[in-house]
Amino acid sequence: MNTAEKIFDEVKALPETEAREVLDFVGHLKAKRDQKAVAQRERALATLEKFRGRFKAEKFNRDECHDRKNFH
Repeated sequence: MNTAEKIFDEVKALPETEAREVLDFVGHLKAKRDQKAVAQRERALATLEKFRGRFKAEKFNRDECHDRKNFH
């Protein structure tokens, strides 16, 4: 029996009001996870922004890479 099945069995035995509390708690956990993901994305974008314009973008050509003298 996996965790979700165990939770389901436990919640089935609860009165409706307590089962709703469990559901509210699950919603709270999901919202917290979503907030963490948004914060992580914003930090990553801020890091990228710090380096904007510092590097020259060049198209990578695998064949030319292997043809270089110092590559071997």
